[in-house]
Amino acid sequence: MAIAIFPMTSGFVAEVGDVDLSQPLTPLEVDAIKQAFWDYAVLIFPAQNLTEEQHLVFARHFGPLETNPLSFNKDEKFRLLPELIDISNFNEKNEIWEEQSRNRLFNLGNQIWHTDSSFKYLPARASLLYALTVAPIGGHTEFADLRAAYEALSEDLKQRLNGLVAEHALAYSRAKIGFDDFTEAERTKLPPVSQVVVRTIPENRRKSLYIASHAGRILGMPEKQSRILIDDLIAHATQRQFVYTHRWRVHDLVMWDNRCTMHRGTGFDDLRWTRQMHRATVSDIANTCEQEGIAVPKGSFT
Repeated sequence: MAIAIFPMTSGFVAEVGDVDLSQPLTPLEVDAIKQAFWDYAVLIFPAQNLTEEQHLVFARHFGPLETNPLSFNKDEKFRLLPELIDISNFNEKNEIWEEQSRNRLFNLGNQIWHTDSSFKYLPARASLLYALTVAPIGGHTEFADLRAAYEALSEDLKQRLNGLVAEHALAYSRAKIGFDDFTEAERTKLPPVSQVVVRTIPENRRKSLYIASHAGRILGMPEKQSRILIDDLIAHATQRQFVYTHRWRVHDLVMWDNRCTMHRGTGFDDLRWTRQMHRATVSDIANTCEQEGIAVPKGSFT
């Protein structure tokens, strides 16, 4: 039986059925999933029963995997394989975290609009998030279509954005929630990096905004003016007509294209309900400036 694709809208988000991701996929199945991914940018695979290894095997069809970007914190204990990110409200003892725990305060940043790993010189291509337990109320994930948002801009603004480069850093997004408790290793290993503001998706040649809460300023522009422009673009891209809200079910696997979407988690009672999810992240092929043929500005870090 062929894989079934059920679009949620004509061009953004689709559910995928008649496929068991715990089993080896045929080349035709992989090609069908990839084509749907390039078309819809967010894919939902309901009722999947995956081990950590099976999750990673599927993710590798889309490229090389990132390791946990905070794995250089030698004193921190991680519950999962190094290629998986723990999107859960648990501590290392598998207990619900405490209200003022560092992990809880740090992860509040996931509730503002972002795209994964844009704060890394080599950003993310795709993320694949698998739900093991979900909160009965709240804890949804919202996705914004940055392709449609770009296409809705005026021609004058498109011309203005062409060739602009923004500086991204994890510190920029966390500052917005009042978090500055970074370790010395985090400050050293995660310096600001340059990414284009508008990029082209190679598989379909559609242009897309590339913005996020990690973007702190636009190079060559006064800081206040660049901050206003970034905020205006995020506000434009997250209007209701560009946004899909996913209410999680146990054993959903949702994957999204970080090159042309933003996302954010919505709040839930994380001191009462458990929410356990694992995320695999696929690396992009190069820094966005390199992909667009723009010289990476001096001061950017590799």
